[in-house]
Amino acid sequence: MPLARIYKLHFSSQRKYVKTLNNLLGFVPGNLSLYRMAFRHKSVAVPLKHGTKNSNERLEFLGDAVLGSVVAELLFKLYPYKEEGFLTEMRSKIVSRANLNQLARKMGFNELIEFDNRMVNLSNKQGSMMGDAFEALIGAVYLDKGYNFTKNFILSRIIKPHVDIHKLELTETNFKSKLIEWCQRHGKDVLFELVANDDGESVKLFTVCAVVDGENLGVGRDYNKKNAEKLAAEKACDALAI
Repeated sequence: MPLARIYKLHFSSQRKYVKTLNNLLGFVPGNLSLYRMAFRHKSVAVPLKHGTKNSNERLEFLGDAVLGSVVAELLFKLYPYKEEGFLTEMRSKIVSRANLNQLARKMGFNELIEFDNRMVNLSNKQGSMMGDAFEALIGAVYLDKGYNFTKNFILSRIIKPHVDIHKLELTETNFKSKLIEWCQRHGKDVLFELVANDDGESVKLFTVCAVVDGENLGVGRDYNKKNAEKLAAEKACDALAI
């Protein structure tokens, strides 16, 4: 074991935190500040320069992209004869907020996340908080170790031991139906609005907003309109903690 790792594990002032991460992730982290930020919820973040906050939201954005890329490649190779729509739906099942929340709990992330109990309980966001931290962690690993290391970490430490892809294939996860049924039970109107793409985006890309009682709760983008609606519905379900 390199001397730097030995020092971090046994002699540094943060060795307890390093050992916890090592047990959780299976490797000794390099830049500890990235991992602390990955587990810092916006409810306890403090303002930084330029109006940003030291929460895990930016790492979550990055981790979402890296995770989606790794899962997309995995599915592309695993199902060589399946069409794009099937691959998109399978990726959505694996990276759905509900699945990431479950994975985060299995891996013990709840012991590391920093958050304000009062704010989280009031906003009813505790469910999504776990999945947010999961994606932020992927972003932290990527910045700390690079893409290939992160890819191997996701496949060997997360997908292989914790995700039954073939079982997920048989699982029906229709977020659009779930959202519509929830709105019907609570007497709310729901619309899926097709909106114009931002400048520079492909004209073939569909952008759909899931609007509940006039409030935009989720945006989905895909080259297939139905898939864009599903993505928007999933984000709306997440926002409503359904």
